[in-house]
Amino acid sequence: MRTTTADGLRADRVRRETGGHLILDGVSVHPAPGGITGLIGPNGSGKTTLLRLLAGLITPQAGVVTLDGSPLSTVGRRDFARRVAVVEQQADTQVELTVEDVVRLGRVPHRRAWMPPSAQDEEAVRSALARTDLTDRAHRHWHTLSGGERQRVQIARALAQRPRELLLDEPTNHLDIQHQLDLLDLLTQLRLTSVIALHDLNLAAMYCDQLVVLRQGSVIAAGAPCDVLTEELIARVYGVRATVFPAAEPGERPYIRFLRASAP
Repeated sequence: MRTTTADGLRADRVRRETGGHLILDGVSVHPAPGGITGLIGPNGSGKTTLLRLLAGLITPQAGVVTLDGSPLSTVGRRDFARRVAVVEQQADTQVELTVEDVVRLGRVPHRRAWMPPSAQDEEAVRSALARTDLTDRAHRHWHTLSGGERQRVQIARALAQRPRELLLDEPTNHLDIQHQLDLLDLLTQLRLTSVIALHDLNLAAMYCDQLVVLRQGSVIAAGAPCDVLTEELIARVYGVRATVFPAAEPGERPYIRFLRASAP
C-alpha cells in the first residue's frame, strides 16, 4: 500500500544530461504540501531542467518523478494537466488570441472535446483574470501585450486550471516590482503546492517555505530560508560577498545585502 509520504509531485535522484553535458546529477525534491519550494542557484545550475522534469516535458535518464507515488510515465497527460499547471519562461503564439482566449486554454483538461465552456469553466476564467489584475485586459490581443503582461496572462491560464500543484520558471521576470510582489503574495494565499525558480534571493527568502540550492546540477543545500541562506553559502554558490541579516523574531525572514566587490 502506498504511504502518504509519497503523495504529491516528487523527484527522486533524477539525472539528466544533454550532448554529453551533465545537467542534473542525482537531484531529489520533495515539495511540502501547500507550501512554496524555491529553486535557486546561478544560471546553468539546472533549475529549468528540474522544473521540466517535474512537468513531465522531458524524462530523467536515471531516477524517477512521481505523482502520488506513480511514475509520470504511467500518468495520462490529461489527468496530469488536471492536477499540475506549468508556467514556463517564454510563451508565444502566431494565432490571433485575446487574453481571455489564452486563459480559457487552462480549462481544456477539464472539458470534453467539442463541448462548449460550462458555467464552472467561465467562473474559473473570470476568477483567474481577477486574481492577476487582468480583467480590464480580457479582450486585448496577445500580440499587443508587454512582456510582463504576457507573463501575467500565462499565470492566469495556469490558475484557471485549478491545479493542486503549480510549477513556475522565473515567473517574476519582466514584471515590475509591484507585480512581482502581487504575484508572490497571490501564491502564498493560494496555498497550492508550488515549485518556483527564482533569481532574487530576497524574494526567495520572503516568500518560500523551503529552498533547494542548485549548483552545476547538484543540490548544495536544502531547507528553510533562515537555515540555507548564509553568507558562506552565497559566497560558495554565487561567488559574491553578502551580509545576511537573520530573522529577528519568529515568523520573520532573513534579508540579504550584497557587497560591492571593490570600491569605485
